[in-house]
Amino acid sequence: MNPAGPRSPIPEANRLSKLLNISRGTERFPVDVEELARGYAQQFGHNDPIAEVIGADLPGFEGALYGTNKNGKREWALLYNSAIGTPGRIRFTMAHELGHYILHRQNGNTFECSEADLLQWESIEKRQEAEADVFASYLLMPIDDFRRSIGTDSVDLNILDGCAKRYGVSLTAAILKWLEFTEQRAVLVMSTEGYMLWARSSQSALRSGAYFRTRNAPIPIPNDSLAASDISATREMQGSELSARIWFPQEPQDMSLREFKIVSDRYERTMSLLILPKAEPRWMLEPEDKGNGLLDEYIRTGHFSRNK
Repeated sequence: MNPAGPRSPIPEANRLSKLLNISRGTERFPVDVEELARGYAQQFGHNDPIAEVIGADLPGFEGALYGTNKNGKREWALLYNSAIGTPGRIRFTMAHELGHYILHRQNGNTFECSEADLLQWESIEKRQEAEADVFASYLLMPIDDFRRSIGTDSVDLNILDGCAKRYGVSLTAAILKWLEFTEQRAVLVMSTEGYMLWARSSQSALRSGAYFRTRNAPIPIPNDSLAASDISATREMQGSELSARIWFPQEPQDMSLREFKIVSDRYERTMSLLILPKAEPRWMLEPEDKGNGLLDEYIRTGHFSRNK
């Protein structure tokens, strides 16, 4: 029995999470994605199983899902790039490809996913990448469990790193998940060579105007920010307090924010987490952006479809 129609990533991930809670209990993390992928078809009565889960040399790709016909029977192979070397990224990649299998396999035979695909979402193919990412996020890090794991309103990189270890994912993935539901004003910025690659804001930050349009033009990292400094790793995890105007000139002159930073020598990238005090929504979007769905789009993808 194959899927009869389109499926939504969050309900599908939540369905699997409920089954895992019943069979394994709430202390079942991190999710064994390989076991789940191999047993999914039998569990739900499908006749086109994932027959292989393989670490392979996939230059240029994080992972892939391939469908083949063997002896009149359809089978799938789930591949991940074994050269990634980071267990958290591998687990997320495997969950991402499982998402393609559950959500999209009726639409194609081949899904090849690069890192750029997982960060830039336009067109049907890019939308499928976004849906597979959402599925992986909710499967590996259920929001209800994430909230319980944090257990405090005062969040820093050490707490989020503990969540990343609990779920067996990268710190970046854990922060992005936290941004989905936190009521704090927070912004995650990924940069390289002094310029932003991409940025993601929590809903409260976005509604107060604390966001970056990274697709419009290269945005430099502020000179006086922690991201531009060479402060030690210990200080980076604890964060530094500085004027909010360094990152967001529209903030009040007497307002400060806390900036956390992690530098990855391997990927030559700097990750900055900015946490701001509460503020009244300012709706800094352009007038034509209001009420037409672009706010929801930014919350979902971190980008606006219209370039300005």
